[in-house]
Amino acid sequence: QVQLVESGGGLVQPGGSLRLSCAASGFQFSLYAMRWYRQAPGKERELVASISSGDFVRNYAESVKGRFTISRDNAKTTVDLQMNSLKPEDTAVYYCNARYTSVVVSRDYWGQGTQVTVSS
Repeated sequence: QVQLVESGGGLVQPGGSLRLSCAASGFQFSLYAMRWYRQAPGKERELVASISSGDFVRNYAESVKGRFTISRDNAKTTVDLQMNSLKPEDTAVYYCNARYTSVVVSRDYWGQGTQVTVSS
């Protein structure tokens, strides 16, 4: 059974930090690119950060560059998102995503999301 379980969300003041973690199971984690998305109320889901299966490539949305860092541990099958200098506009539900694409097959898994609220 495939599972992606996010944790680490919560309420934080502007300028603060949070570290989100996503624990994966039920699939061959090391083969999957991992991504963090977020969705704020009334807005579309947006890609925040991504990391390739071998951790060779990391990409970030312009709005979080220099503040957020994505990392993965293939041995522990986890992917983290370190969020620093948080702003009220970072408030959203954050989702973990696992994606595998080949010539013959594609797989796409999602977690249930974790709420991040940045407010004073």
